[in-house]
Amino acid sequence: MYNSVLMSLLLGIDTGGTYTDAVLYHEQEGVIASAKALTTKHNLAVGIQEALEKVLQPGHDAISLVSLSTTLATNAIVEGQGCPICLLLIGYPPDALEMAELGKALGSDPVVFITGGHTLHGDEQAPLDLHAARSAILEHAPQVEAFAVSGYFAVHNPTHELRVRELARQLTGKPVTCGHELTSNLHAPRRALTAALNARLIPFLQQLILSVQQTLAQKGIRAPLMVVKGDGSLVNAQTALEKPVETILSGPAASVVGARQLAGEQQALVVDMGGTTTDIALLNNGQPALSRDGARVGGWHTMVEAVAVHTSGLGGDSEVRWDEREGLVVGPQRVVPLSLLAVQYPAILNTLGVQQRQAAYDRRVGSYAGRFALRQRALADAANSLEADELEIWQQLERAPQPLEYLYADRTRGLWLQRALDRLVRRGLAVYAAFTPSDAAHVLGYQNTWLVDAARLGAELWARRLAISGEKDTPAIMEFSQRVFEQVSLQLGRAALGAALSPAAAPVIDRPGPLRQLFIDRALGKDGEGSLVDVALTLKNPLVAVGAPAETYFPAVAQRLHTRLVLPAHAGVANAVGAVVGSVVQSVRLQIRRMPDWQGFRLHLPDGVRDFEDVEAAAAFAEQEAARIVVEHARRAGAASPEVQVQRHDQIYHTDTGAWEDIYLGSEITATAVGRPVLGS
Repeated sequence: MYNSVLMSLLLGIDTGGTYTDAVLYHEQEGVIASAKALTTKHNLAVGIQEALEKVLQPGHDAISLVSLSTTLATNAIVEGQGCPICLLLIGYPPDALEMAELGKALGSDPVVFITGGHTLHGDEQAPLDLHAARSAILEHAPQVEAFAVSGYFAVHNPTHELRVRELARQLTGKPVTCGHELTSNLHAPRRALTAALNARLIPFLQQLILSVQQTLAQKGIRAPLMVVKGDGSLVNAQTALEKPVETILSGPAASVVGARQLAGEQQALVVDMGGTTTDIALLNNGQPALSRDGARVGGWHTMVEAVAVHTSGLGGDSEVRWDEREGLVVGPQRVVPLSLLAVQYPAILNTLGVQQRQAAYDRRVGSYAGRFALRQRALADAANSLEADELEIWQQLERAPQPLEYLYADRTRGLWLQRALDRLVRRGLAVYAAFTPSDAAHVLGYQNTWLVDAARLGAELWARRLAISGEKDTPAIMEFSQRVFEQVSLQLGRAALGAALSPAAAPVIDRPGPLRQLFIDRALGKDGEGSLVDVALTLKNPLVAVGAPAETYFPAVAQRLHTRLVLPAHAGVANAVGAVVGSVVQSVRLQIRRMPDWQGFRLHLPDGVRDFEDVEAAAAFAEQEAARIVVEHARRAGAASPEVQVQRHDQIYHTDTGAWEDIYLGSEITATAVGRPVLGS
């Protein structure tokens, strides 16, 4: 197997919410071997090791590069999970929490306002109150796992952010995210929101990277380890550990890059359906479109420059639920499929059988029937201290999953216990199990990976709840599962159309309303009883579908959208392919602005500001400095021989008459370095 590709193998790994994929790839031969294993969130190394063992054979010392992508960050944001953090706002106005839904995003996490910050021109608006920063850090450190720091106009002068970050690291040793590291764009509240969301993910991603490193060491693989960023480019593991926030949308970005490599399409809508989310992106002239204004994930508008991905909480393992307004819907919460749960915990099958017999006897099904809760990952001693109700639930989940109807049996405390379990789920400590599209696929015969009997019992509980009697040729469980299949196809179609249309139109499709019901849903095949109008929509670009469930659901979606469907070979592991075919790309943006007194020009640098009397002198220095910084960044990120391009864009105000000269406002100097990763010998 290895003889023809000796010394040229690349190993790609993708750890998603449900599966961990591994691919052996050769730049001339393509995919040599691939494998899947269940992602083990309680110990990520277990699933990674299982996937690697399926693809590695004697001779794996020929591997010259390992690259990792993950959907864990995206999934955590979509599901509202993350570690507890403290947000330090420097120089922000008191009403900042009301902007960009910052207060809503923080929830119960502490936020501290600290005097300081800068003006538009990079001057101090007030001295930094380091005493207040020290007190806040020491007060909240025992209850949080990471800090986020955002300073007013820090993109024009980050010195206050840098000083507070250094202080937090010295006092606590915990991860710290600075807002200016994530974007050079203005809009302070959104920058603070992005810093907060990213800080919540740092411990999760650190755990993943360290797990991969440990597994590779055990296998004797000494090749460099790279990680996929949200824009599809690569950085080495050390850089990712220092600033893991850049890996938001890593998995979706890798899927776009992998889909392009596998499908060979230049113009396409790439749709990646995983266990937790469906990610959709546009390929234009072979390049993935980037979200310059910031990626939107899980309802939050971040300022992370990444592949422009429309992410929906819809996957093979999304929970099937009943909505009083819309009826049967799927997602956005990921749960463990009943068919998988019964494989891992066989006793669950007996519990489902008891619930089914009770439902048949009572002729009614409670809302908790067919739903369970179980632990998802270990509990850290200090950082994850639990409240009394949370501890009670946690202890009941110690040995095995528990039915929700058992956990909430005490009617006087059921609501409090339900809220406690919800908090454990949001923190990623516990997870629900329920009926999913994967279960429906097992009932319909599209999938036979796990235990079909558990899926059938879950479908029967749902069929009784909805009073689906079935017919002679179509049993009730088949009819219900077909309804789930059709609902998934409908929601996938909505997501694809939402991504294809302008951003302003997408929310109209995502929300229920007359327009969607009349046109979008009718075009996607949902019956309009009594309607005299037929609706058809055509997607001009082909649909490239990747991900494990792609072959099951997307033929129907493509048919409804009247477009060509491309299901490339190895579509199920496109993310892992995308992880190894990318390049290291680093960019630096420097701003030159005219001074307020019109007597000079100020260059805004990553570590402060520098003033010049002449704009050309400022621009020449900026171009030289940007090129130097970006090469340094690229090499530190793992690029072998980075090539640099520097661009200058001047902002000129053109007057309406010839009486006045055009007015220079400022310049943006952008340096970009691109290079393939350093390969191991």
